[in-house]
Amino acid sequence: MPISSIKVREFMTTQVITLRPDMEVMKAVNILIDHGISGAPVVDELGDVVGMFTEFDCIKAALHAGYHEDMAGTVSEVMVKDVESVHPDTSILDLAQRFVNKPFRRFLVMKDERMVGMIARRDVLKALRKIY
Repeated sequence: MPISSIKVREFMTTQVITLRPDMEVMKAVNILIDHGISGAPVVDELGDVVGMFTEFDCIKAALHAGYHEDMAGTVSEVMVKDVESVHPDTSILDLAQRFVNKPFRRFLVMKDERMVGMIARRDVLKALRKIY
């Protein structure tokens, strides 16, 4: 089976841990650590994606806290608001190219403007392992 025929839908995670924009940063940090994940989408009360909160954002918040001696704040204050996504029918090969061209560790998987999953670099490696 050629790698170009493998689709994102075959390796994406569908049980995605999400965060809320009004959640305190430290609560979000604890969720990432407790679930062993490096980032999670931020969704509003309607379930629409409004951002992405990652370990990088946690470090930014910690730096801010170090300078201002206050770890308070909400996820919406430090999250990335411009989130890139892929379609479930995107080929793993095309996704691999996007990972090479972008600094991201994960992409949301969106269909009809709704989040249906998430796919990470490690998932691409799992697809490669299946082929080789």
